[in-house]
Amino acid sequence: MNFPSTIAGNAKHGMVTVKAVADIRDVAASAWDACAGSSNPSVSHAFLAALEESGSVSPQTGWAPQHLLLIAPDGSLIGAVPMYLKGHSYGEYIFDQAWAEAYERAGGQYYPKLLAAVPFTPVTGPRLLVHPDASTADLQRYLVDGCITLAHELGVSSLNFNFPDVNTWKLLGESGLLLRKGEQFHWHNKGYHTFEDFLLVLSSRKRKAIRKERIAALCDGEIKIEIVSGDSISDTHWDAFYSFYIDTSQRKWGHPYLNRQFFRQIGNTMSDHIVMIMAVHNEEYVAGALNLLGREALYGRYWGCLKDYPFLHFEICYYQAIEYAITNQITKVEAGAQGPHKIQRGYSPVYTYSAHWIRDNSLREAVSSYLKSERRAVDVEINWLTDHGPFRKE
Repeated sequence: MNFPSTIAGNAKHGMVTVKAVADIRDVAASAWDACAGSSNPSVSHAFLAALEESGSVSPQTGWAPQHLLLIAPDGSLIGAVPMYLKGHSYGEYIFDQAWAEAYERAGGQYYPKLLAAVPFTPVTGPRLLVHPDASTADLQRYLVDGCITLAHELGVSSLNFNFPDVNTWKLLGESGLLLRKGEQFHWHNKGYHTFEDFLLVLSSRKRKAIRKERIAALCDGEIKIEIVSGDSISDTHWDAFYSFYIDTSQRKWGHPYLNRQFFRQIGNTMSDHIVMIMAVHNEEYVAGALNLLGREALYGRYWGCLKDYPFLHFEICYYQAIEYAITNQITKVEAGAQGPHKIQRGYSPVYTYSAHWIRDNSLREAVSSYLKSERRAVDVEINWLTDHGPFRKE
């Protein structure tokens, strides 16, 4: 669907223009990345372009790009929002299917909707991208207004911001969007020098359990771990990893979201932001995890294994990620969505956020009431999990 109109706003620095584009390639990579910053590779032009150019994200897959752009009077890009017109709710990790079912039972049409997020990527990061030389607060509000205007023009049921950072979440609330909380589990580096340093902050029982798991995962030394990044990643690594991804995706979701071309493209365009942790058994790759490397965080994204090796998932996705972060002085590890089992392995509960504009007043009131109780429940759970975590009591 094309976006036919242009929205103008009178900012302190002059007239700005807001428009939507249906292809990330309509935006120069350098201009987009200047707004996106370098801290989180999931919002980089290279990552979003790989999703679109591979066909993993397209109108045919239910993800029609509608990236919002904020253009300065001189024609330069000073703001952007990665956004999609969605025909379903798959691949989002913020679940609104119950809202859709209730609305459609009442005679409404929930889809299409607008989603400001990174497809298939439950990673907290910037959603209102603003050039560092611009007035951030003013332009972020223009971006929010532009998104809402686009939602009206397209006649969608809702506009959703998934996994924004907390400051953006608060700004969205000030703009009238409904606020939602969720939960993930992250590991935080407190200046550890070695993995054993980290284990010392855990209770004795948890330390012993992790040491046993790590030995068992490697089958008494029969499985070797190989970590590759940058130019060290070869087609052999990608072919092996893709076979893991396909096998796991078909068992977990029924179909894979991403194709081989996507992985080939990010391997070519952003290998310096990729850390691949592979398991080798009898000289063959048998499992692996793909991580995105940001300025301060390691983001665990995809995992796969060709057969069942007890504890190998924990070793590759959690413990090896922690060791890599310690060695490379990375602040935290975000190991993906869900997973309370991560707590006993040294990960802590943290909040995730989303914000929602809903056109229909009746649906908006129902969702607002639900979110109030859900936020209280998330607060209670995070507080309880924090109090009953694996860390040694002083």
